[in-house]
Amino acid sequence: MTHQPLTTRYPQPHFGLVCITHSDRVRYRALTRKRLLQFEENEQKELLRELYAANLQRFNGAIDYCISHALRLYRFSAKLFPFDDTPLGEGILQEFTVELAAVGNRATEQGIRLLVHPEQFIVLNSTTPEVVENSKTMLAAYGRLMDLLQQPRSPWAPIEIHGGKGGRGDELVATIGELPDAVRSRLVLENDERAYSAREILAVCQAAGVPMVFDAHHHICHEGLASYDHPSVAEMVDGARATWPEPTWQVLHISNGRESFCDRRHSDMVTEMPTAYWNAEWIEVEAKHKEEAIQALRHQRVTIQQRLNEAILPRRGNDTGQLRTFDACGVKPDCEG
Repeated sequence: MTHQPLTTRYPQPHFGLVCITHSDRVRYRALTRKRLLQFEENEQKELLRELYAANLQRFNGAIDYCISHALRLYRFSAKLFPFDDTPLGEGILQEFTVELAAVGNRATEQGIRLLVHPEQFIVLNSTTPEVVENSKTMLAAYGRLMDLLQQPRSPWAPIEIHGGKGGRGDELVATIGELPDAVRSRLVLENDERAYSAREILAVCQAAGVPMVFDAHHHICHEGLASYDHPSVAEMVDGARATWPEPTWQVLHISNGRESFCDRRHSDMVTEMPTAYWNAEWIEVEAKHKEEAIQALRHQRVTIQQRLNEAILPRRGNDTGQLRTFDACGVKPDCEG
């Protein structure tokens, strides 16, 4: 797999904030089903109305945070409006139509890309029909929410899910075809470390006509690799990129293992990243220390840029002053020591 040579600079990835900050700047309120069911229906409505209003205000605060910290990618919480997949919650959420549109439009005007990653209990290819129907219902709620936020019906505003039950790729493709347009037009699939390898989920994406989000850490865990620069990583970055209707929309995930390289648990920071990722546009940072990890990655990018600039010199004997070019895979990121 070949890569374009670099001349004067690396394109800067937009590192994405995932849901909340490590500090208390971005936080959301929660509500359990057990607590909700302790109240009568009228009280449930008031409880949800109050919660939705509070989280909408906090969502606005998250956009403020993204603006002030030059973050152009934000994965909002999948639990932002709990129970909005029920008739009760859906009705309450409709009361905030104007406010939701204002938040979404504000994000768009500020150049902030929004996405959501529903919980892993969404399984579109389950062997249990009730699970499949419940999964469709939950996804439909995310589609409505994206519509209320005035986000385009395209993978620019991704709804990310995993492949679900392993060995049932054909069933997954079939169910994706049955989803409403508000979901189907935004749906993207991510490889995981257990059920679906990167190659398997890529094949599903190609068959279903939906984009793939490549997660390098899931890939190395699934395959038992010893380096993020294993050739298959760059191959999967390129393969996943080809599934996006606009290649520059590609979204990638990065995290590191907490106690060992292939530890599935996420570490506090990201100290290793695939070389191939530095040519990407959009990267969600799945590290425990969130904004601190993003800041460290930004510093690494600047360091890499400085090294690249120092390496690019006029060719000897070439009076045109043409710059030398260096392959992206030939520059070693700071994070690798």
